[in-house]
Amino acid sequence: MYSLTSVREDFPILGREVYKRPLVYLDNAATTQKPREVVEAITNEYYSVNANVHRGVHYLSQQATDLHEEARETVRQFINARSTAEVIFTRGTTESLNLVATSYGQAFLHEGDEVILTVMEHHSDIVPWQLLRDRTGIVIKVVPMNDEGCLDLEAYERLFTPRTRLVCVAHVSNVLGTINPVKRMAEVAHAHGAHILVDGAQSVPHFKVDVQDLDCDFLVFSGHKVYGPTGIGVLYGRESLLEQMPPYQGGGEMIARVSFERTTYERLPFKFEAGTPDYVGSHALAVALDYVTRLGMDQIHAHERDLTRYAMEQMQLIPEMHIFGTATEKDAVVSFNVGNIHPLDLGTLLDRLGIAIRTGHHCAQPLMQRCGVEGMARASFALYNTREEIDALVKGIDRVRKMF
Repeated sequence: MYSLTSVREDFPILGREVYKRPLVYLDNAATTQKPREVVEAITNEYYSVNANVHRGVHYLSQQATDLHEEARETVRQFINARSTAEVIFTRGTTESLNLVATSYGQAFLHEGDEVILTVMEHHSDIVPWQLLRDRTGIVIKVVPMNDEGCLDLEAYERLFTPRTRLVCVAHVSNVLGTINPVKRMAEVAHAHGAHILVDGAQSVPHFKVDVQDLDCDFLVFSGHKVYGPTGIGVLYGRESLLEQMPPYQGGGEMIARVSFERTTYERLPFKFEAGTPDYVGSHALAVALDYVTRLGMDQIHAHERDLTRYAMEQMQLIPEMHIFGTATEKDAVVSFNVGNIHPLDLGTLLDRLGIAIRTGHHCAQPLMQRCGVEGMARASFALYNTREEIDALVKGIDRVRKMF
């Protein structure tokens, strides 16, 4: 196990105070804090290597291009993609999902074809498919869940018909923390001739994700949730599918040749990367992935599972506590309400104690409806959090409860 003391020293923000109290940052599912070396990588590249990539013959451009493409290889290794042609840089999970909905939708989906989602999906994996439904007449089906927060896999299998083309599933629920059995779900989808897209925004930062082992056709994730910068993300796609999909946007970088009569497109992955890429962001993302790799994804996972179990045990001792999501396979997220206290009030008062959590519907309103609430409070954990911070959270919640 890595040293929590030394790791926390890598994150300067964890040493600050808010309202004259030590910061307890438990909003990691929304975004993680950044280690010093990631921030320094951004600064150093702008100060010493900044030049547009792929287009210049001069030294700086060549150096920036090398860093950008080395970052693509780092991502390939991190998720075990077969080729860098399968690694597309985007602005984040949301853009990756919109890319697939638009481009895959154009290539593979027609009126009456079916896309299966789950009740746990983030809005970014619901709304793009609704937009496509409104344009093309596809049919959206939804996998239900039980009261523990586990998907009903029997109901899932019953949803398939000869018109089912794609399954979209969150690897880990950003609300419940449930780790969904996506490998099994991929087997079922492929047995029915359908493809599967995995939203890895809440899994890639927490445990080893191997796209070949999962046998998924697409995987998406964001850099800022895995200790990297904002504005950079990844779409992994099976090369045979990406070859058949049309470009998502047009412009520089994604072209091979342009005339007013006809345009031909670049080879993968550049066909899907129109315009100047975030080459500084890609490099910083690679630095972040190297950072967690050095710590060890298995060690990170074990530490966060311990924190999650400890938080569940301690929070359940608070009177009137209601925890949402009690699946056995659960990771790094605990969502809850306490009595009749509005989660916004709870979060606001905890903030005055220096404790940062998230409140609201967490971009998952259909899941809120399934749970019968308008919103929840959510504590989410990262590799640098401690049991002492959970103790502070529990003490803070109980203090707020007594106030009400």
